[in-house]
Amino acid sequence: MDVFFDYLCPFVFRAAGLLDAVRRSGRRDVEVRWRYFSLTQVNSKNDGWTVWSAPASENVRGRLAFGAAEAARRQGRFDDLHMPMLWARHRDRLDIDDPAVVEQLAVDVGLDIERFRRDLADPKILDGLARDHGEAVGELGVFGTPTFVFADGASAYVRLADGVDDNDAPEVFDRLVTVAAAEPRILEIKRPRRPSTD
Repeated sequence: MDVFFDYLCPFVFRAAGLLDAVRRSGRRDVEVRWRYFSLTQVNSKNDGWTVWSAPASENVRGRLAFGAAEAARRQGRFDDLHMPMLWARHRDRLDIDDPAVVEQLAVDVGLDIERFRRDLADPKILDGLARDHGEAVGELGVFGTPTFVFADGASAYVRLADGVDDNDAPEVFDRLVTVAAAEPRILEIKRPRRPSTD
C-alpha cells in the first residue's frame, strides 16, 4: 500500500507506529511505500507558490524533513531514517526544520553524512515531493495525511485517536483495512469527542 505522509502530522506518527508494530509482529505481510504530501503546501494561500520550488533561502515548514527523507532514500536507507524523524518530532519534540537536528538524526542512523549533505544541497532533491504531491492531489484527491492507498486502489484518510499497543496492532490494522479498503461505500466515519468535565 502507499501512505501519503508529512512528518509534521501527529496522525502520521500514530499510523506509522501502527504499521511498524504490525510489520514487527510478523502476523501480517504489510509492505508500505511512504509517499510525500506537504501539509504546508495544502494550507498555503499563495497561488503559484510551492514548497518544492520556493527559494532555498526561504524558511518553509516541513521542507527540510522531506529533503532529508529523500537523501536517505538515495542511500537506500529511507526506512532507517523514517521512524527516527517521526520520533524526533512527535515524541522528543525536536525541531525537524533545524538542519543541526536533522543532520544529527542522519548521523545517529549511520547515513553517509557527506553524501547526505551533498544530496540535501541538490536542487532536484524535492522532485519526489513535487511528483508525489501532484499525483496525490490531481489523481487521487488526497487532502490530508495520512492517506492510505490500498492495492485495489481504494483510499482513506485515517486519524488514530491514540497510539496502538503492539499486541493490538494486527487486529486494529485488520479493522482499518476492512472498513477503509473493503467497503468503499463508507466515505467517512468521524467520532465526536465528549467535552471534558474538568
